[in-house]
Amino acid sequence: MEWLQKMNEALDYLEEHLEGDPDLEQAARRAGCSGYHFQRIFSYLAGMPLGEYLRRRKMTRAALDLQGGAKVLDTALRYGYDSPTAFSRAFQKLHGVSPSAARRPGAVLKSYPPIRFQLSIKGVTEMEFRMEQRGAFRVIGLKTPMTRILEENHGKIPAFWAKTAADGRIPELVSRMDPALTGILGISACPPCGEWTYYIAAASSAEAPEGMEALEIAAGTWAVFPGKGAMPQAIQELERRIFTEWLPSSGWEYADNPDIERYLTPDPRGDVSFEVWLPIRRKSEK
Repeated sequence: MEWLQKMNEALDYLEEHLEGDPDLEQAARRAGCSGYHFQRIFSYLAGMPLGEYLRRRKMTRAALDLQGGAKVLDTALRYGYDSPTAFSRAFQKLHGVSPSAARRPGAVLKSYPPIRFQLSIKGVTEMEFRMEQRGAFRVIGLKTPMTRILEENHGKIPAFWAKTAADGRIPELVSRMDPALTGILGISACPPCGEWTYYIAAASSAEAPEGMEALEIAAGTWAVFPGKGAMPQAIQELERRIFTEWLPSSGWEYADNPDIERYLTPDPRGDVSFEVWLPIRRKSEK
């Protein structure tokens, strides 16, 4: 599949640039998507965060270098660690021995080979979806910055939801939402260049109240997947299936519009009904 081939080309790039700090945006361009989307797809396909995979590959290569006679300091610098202490901590966490001990004959170490993606045919459980073509629309809401390392946001975003609910801001959004697109929206706006930002918002033409901001979302196509269950497990499981089962064989690829979570239950923190909106385009579109 062309889509998986692009993902593997991105992994080839990362493997060639393990020394130092690989440029995740460069890898993402080879996969035909943004750095945010690339990290999301990788985590669901591989079952681990991209950062953890890169650490494992670096420490695998570092162990081989050390057993080949390389010095600990030189090896730390080679794989992007400015501090030998930080390198030693990461190395010991993976291998169970210090870098200096790894240089001794007979040291038992671990090896994590490079990942390659391939299509696995499952399809035992149906997936319901619809295509949603929308013109440009406007949302208003609260926002919080995200980091460029996806796993660092996994705790930050739920905390942002909790604070927004505790501050009583969700009813404000409900009172201003347009009837053409109801529901509280979780929007990941992650352009290839620029700040990654998460919004708790509502589609609205009303003026943004104090402390909130407006965001214009470009016209586009979304694949929309409905779901229901306890949060955040239910939406994470649905996203996993979208990326591992639907997207690789769909004939579509990621577009540059935001990812949208649409919550149809007023307080999206418990057992809720929701939709995952995946921005997509035909592979021939640019």
